[in-house]
Amino acid sequence: MSEKKQTCKDNIKKLKDILVAEDILVFSFETADGAACAAVYTDGMTDKALLGEQVARPLAAERAPENAKQAAKCLQVPECKEENDFTKMAEEVLAGNVALFIDGIGGALILGLKKISLRAIMEPPSSIAIKGPREGFIEDIKTNMSLLRNRLQTPKLRFYNLVAGKQSRTKIAVGYLDGIADEKTVQKIVKKIEEIDIDGIPDSSYVGKFLAERPQSLFKPTGTTEKPDVLAAKMLEGRVAILVDGSPIALTLPYLLTEDFQGAQDYFSSPYRASVSRFLRFFGVFLSVFLPAFYVSAQLFKLQLLPFSFLLTISGSIQGIPLSPGLELFFLLLVLEILIEASVRMPKYVALALSVIGALVLGDTAVKAGLVSSSAIIIMALSGIAAYTVPDLVGTVSVLRIAYVVVAGSIGTFGVLLLTALILYYLVTSDAYGSPMLAPFAPLIARDLKDTLYKASLFALDKRPKVFRGKNKTRLKRTGKKVENGQD
Repeated sequence: MSEKKQTCKDNIKKLKDILVAEDILVFSFETADGAACAAVYTDGMTDKALLGEQVARPLAAERAPENAKQAAKCLQVPECKEENDFTKMAEEVLAGNVALFIDGIGGALILGLKKISLRAIMEPPSSIAIKGPREGFIEDIKTNMSLLRNRLQTPKLRFYNLVAGKQSRTKIAVGYLDGIADEKTVQKIVKKIEEIDIDGIPDSSYVGKFLAERPQSLFKPTGTTEKPDVLAAKMLEGRVAILVDGSPIALTLPYLLTEDFQGAQDYFSSPYRASVSRFLRFFGVFLSVFLPAFYVSAQLFKLQLLPFSFLLTISGSIQGIPLSPGLELFFLLLVLEILIEASVRMPKYVALALSVIGALVLGDTAVKAGLVSSSAIIIMALSGIAAYTVPDLVGTVSVLRIAYVVVAGSIGTFGVLLLTALILYYLVTSDAYGSPMLAPFAPLIARDLKDTLYKASLFALDKRPKVFRGKNKTRLKRTGKKVENGQD
């Protein structure tokens, strides 16, 4: 008996040599015939009530089991597996599970008794929908996988479970629909994640940077969403999903620029209303980027482009302004970005008061003091508001807007056209995972235009996007004809 107790103590000592932190606790007890047992767990991450009820009590009422299988039958824990590698035991304990040692049994039983406080499933604040589902992802990867599984109850939904981060050991799940997603794209994503060599991954945006084909690009490398219904719809088109533990934001690949102009509620309203909404989003982004630059270049170089009555109004408002039009707009856009950054980081009610002060008091005072013109204030405000018609592109639009103002103030209309040509060339040549970012416009794919800047009816969207190169092309059939082997 003493030899068996020594074996249990030796196993605990080996594991504690790896896990020396004070919050790694050991719960010791005995079986009915006196065999020593010990449960090693992380304080605060393990359900102690379940440990006593489903592990200690059943073993204390039975004789010592002879092997791991017999021990597992005595327990009332659904998640139970045998482990002999002490390094892997340590990883499981740090993840919130329990390592159970029993005298006479080599290795340990890993018990799934994790208990972590999670916030409730609620509507994402950045994706509020008037119509449609209102549930959103949370910071727990298993919950997010279950939400996705609930939307796609098919055996074709597959997950690659990976771990990245030398210190954080963050769990990552790569999800796809077998037969719909391109297998080469899936394998390429999995390989890139396996090659990640970094200390920690606090958020999915870190993974997105490693998956980027052009890491230094101004445009984001992956699609993002916080809604399970949106992610399921994208996967049904042939995209691959990446879920990261600790982040409520799921990534999708391949990414197309047009998908940021699509809204979740577009698919729950009429095609006409959805098409108008998408046009307004596109026009809002266009207005936000080009309106300040056009205002500057029109004043400096091409005043005759403006209507005469409007020209007289502007001329009267800019008299006595000490700054040039380019510096004036640049200064106002800089103030706008500062107000936005401050309002995001301040308490809710203070931020509301700050926005009112910034918009009314500072703007009105600056105009009365003769520092800026009233027309420039209007241009700046309209540009700032229009950018938020597409929230996912706000960061990119803000940088482009300032760049266009600088170019317009230096070179004029020719500079604006030249910068536009360079950006279009960059987007046309961007190819992420075999799908051009400007598809289906460049290259032109007529079939995929039905769900871009305008939305066709549901029955017109009978084919999956060709740009994703999936084998299963048909997603809606209006006849009773079956598709053999899942292929069109």
